[in-house]
Amino acid sequence: MQASEVWGNRWSNAVLPMARKYMEVATEKQSLVCLAADRTTMSGLFELVKEVGPYIAALKTHVDLVDDWSITAWEEFCQLAKQYNLLIFEDRKFADIGKISQSQMGGIYDIRSWSDIVTAHLISGPDIVDGLQSAWKGVDRQGGVLLLAQMSSRGNLLTEDYSQSVVDKGVQSEGVLGFIGNGSRPEELRVLRQRVGEEKMIWTPGVNIAVGDGEMGQRYGDPYEAIIAGSDCIIVGSGIHKAENPSDVAKEYAKLSWQGLLDR
Repeated sequence: MQASEVWGNRWSNAVLPMARKYMEVATEKQSLVCLAADRTTMSGLFELVKEVGPYIAALKTHVDLVDDWSITAWEEFCQLAKQYNLLIFEDRKFADIGKISQSQMGGIYDIRSWSDIVTAHLISGPDIVDGLQSAWKGVDRQGGVLLLAQMSSRGNLLTEDYSQSVVDKGVQSEGVLGFIGNGSRPEELRVLRQRVGEEKMIWTPGVNIAVGDGEMGQRYGDPYEAIIAGSDCIIVGSGIHKAENPSDVAKEYAKLSWQGLLDR
């Protein structure tokens, strides 16, 4: 099965190379799952990737949360992700002006050299996307920016007007892969998809097979329903990595997400 057949308009309308790269990986693995790898040790991260690597399409990291991080260990980790054909998504949530964000992609963690995707707020204006893309270009790599249009945590300040502004500006930017939407509320996702159109992607945290409220104000929605409503990738964290058998649960999320895409 070819990615162009499965993804339809999303494939034919894609402008950013990273969008098609993701769709190819998702099709090959029959999984629209991005694992939020919220582990604080390198050994924990290695263990997790080896357990669930075959059943996920992308790996969401927080590089600055790793207590025993080192350049050498991280290079080995990125190589392992590559072996499992995983896109690496650093959830950095950049928010500064373009020039500073470009510099932040370097530094000790050198995010530009290993990330395929990063997140950003658009609060500082659209130049942030140009800054992030310039960082990748500076090391001869390609990447994609996911802008936060919605959040799934209670009491967040991403208002309806702000969300609309993010979408309006983001859809005009070639460097934007897509938007972060709220997977816990399918009705909001449907509205967001209508606003976004077919060219850009929507990735959604806030999904869990066990729907309901989680810790620290997090809410969860059904992963299948999120895909049906317009999500192109479900971001799952504790639902997988805190499971008794992460590989079996990851396989189930992959099955649900893939069936959602086919049914959509």
